[in-house]
Amino acid sequence: MKIEIDEKRSENFMEDWPGQYDIFSHLEFACGVPSVMFLITTLKENGKPNACLHAWSTFSGDSGGFFAIMPGLMQSTHTYRNILRDKEFCVNFLNPEYYERCIKTIEQNDDDLDELSAGGFTVEPAKTVRPPRIAQAFLSYECTLEAASDLSGKGLNAMIIGRVRHAAVDQNHGISEICGKDGFAFNIHSPKDPATGKGSQSAVAQLRAVKLT
Repeated sequence: MKIEIDEKRSENFMEDWPGQYDIFSHLEFACGVPSVMFLITTLKENGKPNACLHAWSTFSGDSGGFFAIMPGLMQSTHTYRNILRDKEFCVNFLNPEYYERCIKTIEQNDDDLDELSAGGFTVEPAKTVRPPRIAQAFLSYECTLEAASDLSGKGLNAMIIGRVRHAAVDQNHGISEICGKDGFAFNIHSPKDPATGKGSQSAVAQLRAVKLT
């Protein structure tokens, strides 16, 4: 049996915290689609490194370029303002063991703080943009702003598209590394029971290869 869920939120999907369904659609929690996690690095107005733990994105391109397509970046964040101002940023992929250090960058985000140092990360100069890469990242994309728009028209979340100008990839980055503890971390964002709307637990996950093709 399949449960049908409308665009309009039903009453059984109660908020776990105030404003939950302003920032996120109830369909995100009802459907539980994993998304790859990464740290976006930018520079604050005072030049200090800024970090933003993010997911909800994809990466794709063609002969005209390769792009970081990032919906769900809140317009109230330092990162959004930094990207609009400087028109450049880095995307840094870290394995799941760095999750707690990523959280420290969220907890210590005052204007005067170096958020990468707060998380215990090492700054690495980028090749094509001013914001730094993270040395511990096994993959980093250096991006310039291609487009920015209001995701839903409500002034809450933005759609940022970055053109990837350069990539730095760890030399040991094959199938075994990608599909293992040293590979990508995924955000499992509080999936709820689609029938009852209950559930609030999130998870950090990793890939496991089940078939080589």
